Amino acid sequence: MADLTQYDSAARTSSRNRRTALSGLFIAAGMVGLAYASVPLYQLFCQVTGYGGTTQVAAENPKGIIAREMKVGFDSNVASDLPWKVIAARPVTDKIGAVDTVNFVATNYSDKPVTGHAIFNVSPDKAGVYFNKIECFCFTEQTLQPGETVDMPIVFFIDPELDDNHELATVKEITLSYTFYASDNEGS
Repeated sequence: MADLTQYDSAARTSSRNRRTALSGLFIAAGMVGLAYASVPLYQLFCQVTGYGGTTQVAAENPKGIIAREMKVGFDSNVASDLPWKVIAARPVTDKIGAVDTVNFVATNYSDKPVTGHAIFNVSPDKAGVYFNKIECFCFTEQTLQPGETVDMPIVFFIDPELDDNHELATVKEITLSYTFYASDNEGS
């Protein structure tokens, strides 16, 4: 009878060990899956909430124009591995909801074609969700030929719903800042 009790106890222990091992395996697999999904999920979160100054993409402004004016300033920075000079667009002051077009000017100072791309942010961060781009050079990589200078347009508007956000009631200026980098596929 003692042997049967030991066998039963060993079987229960073995079964518990298998369940624990499988649970650990599923947890590890879930963590790996979440690690791979974290970047796209974070990007989606930022696009939906405007967190971190993430802007929105729009085809047009369907909400109209309101009387409140907003100044939009622009800033540009170029990474040291990109032989470009980029001149930011001049600030624009317009009514919220008005669609405006500005141009950055980029010049390739190298003796070979160079491809670059831009990342951006908006400050104050909370205004990012209201900043809508209809067209922007930041949507695609840009290749500039040796010595080439190009206009890089941005077509944008500020969503009139910004006026309903009490946290932004005193904001009179939004800054759109770009940092330009050499593309990963550049053979440096």
